[in-house]
Amino acid sequence: MGVLFDYFAAPSDEAAAATIDRDGGPGSPAPVFDTLPVKGVDPVVQLGTLEAQLTGRAYADIVADPRSGRDLASRGGGERLVLTVTDSLAAALAAAPDERLAEVAVPWSETEEFWGQGDPVALADFLRDFAALARRADQAGHRLYCWLSV
Repeated sequence: MGVLFDYFAAPSDEAAAATIDRDGGPGSPAPVFDTLPVKGVDPVVQLGTLEAQLTGRAYADIVADPRSGRDLASRGGGERLVLTVTDSLAAALAAAPDERLAEVAVPWSETEEFWGQGDPVALADFLRDFAALARRADQAGHRLYCWLSV
């Protein structure tokens, strides 16, 4: 089935970590947080390359960021995790117009992390939804997180 990723907005690291035991993640069966489910976009490497494309920030600096995929909660030996998303990516997404997101989706889809399978149209759609989540999070004073289940 593959890895399931739920990107979501929460008011604190503690509130985000508390979603670890939800079988369907923070967005189901009854949503506890504003959530964007997706398959195949991991919160460290692929979001790191996205952030580099979107902001021009060096990838090495992104993965060194203390909020780049920091493990807040874990179950089953890492089969279920709640990780942080960098504040700089959240801010860049929230500020980006749709045209910029569509523009970035093309080179992002061509990165090796998509194994030649990246669809720039599908990724642009994901980026628009992710940016909308980032805007709502910003308005609510929340941060972005990723709940994942292997």
